[in-house]
Amino acid sequence: MKITMTHFVTLDGVSQGPGSPTEDTSDGFGAGGWLVPHMDEVFVQRTSEWLDRADGLLLGRRTYEAFARDWPQITDPGDPFTERMNALPKYVVSNTLATGGWAPTTVLRGDPTTAVRECAEQPGRELQVHGSARLGNTLLSAGVVDTLRLVVAPVVLGSGRRLLAHPSTATGLRLVRHEATAQGLLLLEYRTTGSARTAHYEGVTNLP
Repeated sequence: MKITMTHFVTLDGVSQGPGSPTEDTSDGFGAGGWLVPHMDEVFVQRTSEWLDRADGLLLGRRTYEAFARDWPQITDPGDPFTERMNALPKYVVSNTLATGGWAPTTVLRGDPTTAVRECAEQPGRELQVHGSARLGNTLLSAGVVDTLRLVVAPVVLGSGRRLLAHPSTATGLRLVRHEATAQGLLLLEYRTTGSARTAHYEGVTNLP
């Protein structure tokens, strides 16, 4: 399976608590719910299409416990995500979680990068990282991630946990798809290209 990261971020890179003021208040964060005012039909359709490609969810412990608490409680028959989120195989990367109660769940132990690489050897389409910013950073730095999908909200918070904070390896990306919604969200899809390239600027006539 390919490893895909799907994340919601602000313009200044904050990924904490997009869905509710009470979703994640860790470290005193009080600005949650910043994505909700900008959600629209296009956002729902595209993110539903992304989820359609998943044959498994890959989560860190913090996100797994929050998802396991919240997703089984959603009973709205019109919600386009709930049935799939609850039914898909979940793989949680943790050396401290004994078992996972959000079935079907497999706990991946040991070195995160090694465990995820071995898990991705299974047949299938995409193993998707949702939330789990620290796990995502680790995998991106290790060169394990194939695709990065971002939903960028038109808001600057100035505080909160950031998605791509201090990666240990400079990573190159290629934009393969982009779209702007009527509510101002940017939907961006990148493919990883290995190490980030650098060059000296030698004038506009020498640009690649």
